[in-house]
Amino acid sequence: MIKAFRVRRSLRPALAAIKHSTRSWPTIILLISADLLALTTAVATSVWGRVLLGGTLKPDFYWRLWPLLALFILSYSSLRLYPGVAISPVDELRSVSLATTLIYFFLGAIIFMFGEGELYSRSAFTAAWLLSMALVLINRGLVRGLFARSDWWGYPVIVLGAGKTGTLVIRTLQRNPRLGLKPVAVLDDNPQTWGKLEGVSVVGELALAPNLARRLQIPYAIVAMPGVPRDRLLNVIEQYGQTFPHLLIIPDLFGFSSLWVEPKDLTGVLGLEVRQQLLLPGPRLTKWILELTISLLVTLAILPLMATIALLIRLDSRGPVFYGHRRIGRRGKSFIAWKFRTMVPHADRVLDHYLAENPEAQRLWIQERKLKNDPRITRIGRLLRRSSLDELPQIWNVLKREMSLVGPRPIVTEEVSNYADKFDLYMRVLPGITGLWQVSGRNNITYEERVNLDAYYVRNWSVWLDLYILIKTIWVVMRGEGAY
Repeated sequence: MIKAFRVRRSLRPALAAIKHSTRSWPTIILLISADLLALTTAVATSVWGRVLLGGTLKPDFYWRLWPLLALFILSYSSLRLYPGVAISPVDELRSVSLATTLIYFFLGAIIFMFGEGELYSRSAFTAAWLLSMALVLINRGLVRGLFARSDWWGYPVIVLGAGKTGTLVIRTLQRNPRLGLKPVAVLDDNPQTWGKLEGVSVVGELALAPNLARRLQIPYAIVAMPGVPRDRLLNVIEQYGQTFPHLLIIPDLFGFSSLWVEPKDLTGVLGLEVRQQLLLPGPRLTKWILELTISLLVTLAILPLMATIALLIRLDSRGPVFYGHRRIGRRGKSFIAWKFRTMVPHADRVLDHYLAENPEAQRLWIQERKLKNDPRITRIGRLLRRSSLDELPQIWNVLKREMSLVGPRPIVTEEVSNYADKFDLYMRVLPGITGLWQVSGRNNITYEERVNLDAYYVRNWSVWLDLYILIKTIWVVMRGEGAY
């Protein structure tokens, strides 16, 4: 009774300290609207495109299928794509692609079974399928880009625990608003932590959670207390698991694989199955076939561009067109990574002279192995680096199986010490032309963050992660984000 009274008495100031305007229904409505617009646009573009190209199909046969849009929405909903919070971009790519493909295959089978195949264009049907996947993902990305930072976007979440893990959780959610989880309050039994944590109010002890959840209609809580004793943690989970429909538990497994962990019920014992994608022959074969196909197609398409770049390099400065540098590959085997030459002749001497005269630049070089205003870069080289066109010759390395399209950044011997215990992870896969660090800020992030991103890629590797990185690489290169 006394404890309940204390909880009620401290609830009023706690409520006053919480700034909460997050509601899930606008998020759901926006995402459903974006998906419907994408699906409709995909079909309309495919049908009218076929008509303009001389097709004899009748658009009316396609418009009468509009009620089937509900099938897409129901399928997406069953995969938790509405409101689409706490879902990684890789999982969203996989769910949208698989659901859309299965529905189109189902529609194709129905049309064939009813003998109406001659009324529909196969090319328009295929184009609509591919466009649907692409436009749904694009529309979702645009909606999140426009609204994810708004106060009302997504779900409010209470963080249980104001220690280092709680700080990390809040910081991660604030840096990634697209996840859709907005921390609105933190609870901790230690009064010394009450106040502010990364701008979020630490309003009181854990016992406030049920009343806050009910008063503010907060469906999510994150248990960020991996260091507490097992009995205490189990008690928190049991007690507050009845309060919040969604209770996320941060385990004491930092750096662990996160994309491919699946819970298993071992007759009452909780197990976590980690699928080691790197050891499965199926995904590895799929990755190799996908990269070989893309590399061959890209090579044929860019030959005129590469010839033009080679001519510009020769006109800009003396020296060879290509530049090869020895890098460390899979299993520690070295290879020559090829690029278009972007530096002046005798670049090493130019760099040594520049660093000797600029101590600050020398410090940055030692830390990052990059210089924003590198004196070695030629005029055409600066353009090639900003657009990442200097790396096009590395497709030859991909065809020789020395590199992948996607993988960790290829490093030199001097960088091995910076990878420390993560170097073993680096050597498990082929280095890539592009990778997570290139699409996560490129040169705007620290060297330590690059190493962590490379380690994350290896631990969570999959074909879907590769597809996500390839798609995002196009956007990053077009924006020139973090390139110099």
